[in-house]
Amino acid sequence: MNALPDAAAPTPARAAGTSQFVGFRLANQNYVFRIERIREIVIPTGIASLPEVPACIDGVSNLRGTIIPIVNLRVLFGLERRPIDAETRTIVVNVGQRVMGCIVDSVSRVMRIAADQIQPANDAVLVSGRGFIEGFARAADDLFIVLDVDQLLDPTRLDEVQRAALARPTDLPPVSGAT
Repeated sequence: MNALPDAAAPTPARAAGTSQFVGFRLANQNYVFRIERIREIVIPTGIASLPEVPACIDGVSNLRGTIIPIVNLRVLFGLERRPIDAETRTIVVNVGQRVMGCIVDSVSRVMRIAADQIQPANDAVLVSGRGFIEGFARAADDLFIVLDVDQLLDPTRLDEVQRAALARPTDLPPVSGAT
């Protein structure tokens, strides 16, 4: 289990207009969640399957006495399911008053990104039902898709998110300044 730093505590970086993010990968694409939404990162174990739930729900898991739903982000995004391996992680997030786990291919790093390095998602992305994409960020030579945890994992919207992902073109809109 990996404990994360208390992102709510004031820091010089926060005062300077930067935020902390946790980077992760799905099918060779980089994504980030804001660190203040994350409770912890764990190795996936003991997921109990459930009947009659959306395909993106792998089941539930016991996290130190609390039963939490586990969402497979690959399946939610319309990607091919893959077996859990040594790099697979569950990112445990707060979604409103709920706690949920997200299965990802791997967690890459904790990073600080300045507010001016995040480009908001443009209308072409948002109009097509992808309000869960907060924007795009560059860190070094990597492009990250910034995801809004509340929009992405709102239990009442999971079907809508999955439909939008399945209907999406394979290429993302260009990010200004991208090479």
